Amino acid sequence: MEEDERGPDKSNKDKLSEDYDSVLHESSLMTTVAGILFGFLLEISVNPPQTFDLIDKLVLTIALFSVVVSTLLFSMPVIYHRIQYPYSRFDKIQSRSHRFIVFGIVPFFFTMYLSLTLAIQVFLGLSSFGGCPFRNA
Repeated sequence: MEEDERGPDKSNKDKLSEDYDSVLHESSLMTTVAGILFGFLLEISVNPPQTFDLIDKLVLTIALFSVVVSTLLFSMPVIYHRIQYPYSRFDKIQSRSHRFIVFGIVPFFFTMYLSLTLAIQVFLGLSSFGGCPFRNA
């Protein structure tokens, strides 16, 4: 009997609320992973290996900026949720939050690629991006 009083609109809102809760959990997880990756890259930038040349430092800088962009995009659903809290259109909030996460995945995977390349270089002692023409011989 209680479900009859709630009506179809109320159950639809409950489903949207559950879906948005899922989006916020995904955002939290991706922000945590991106933060760990940022810590890894920041540690390398503070203590660069002796084998790093100019190109490797440039790649590291690009990776740091890329992970910051992805972290900000992953954090945006939570920020957007707080700014828009008395929701006027819940579906609009959910759609934009989903877009923030999708747009954050591109720089995140780019950073993962650069980080893996740098980690392999450090582990094997190889030059991952070839020799730099400006390296001191």
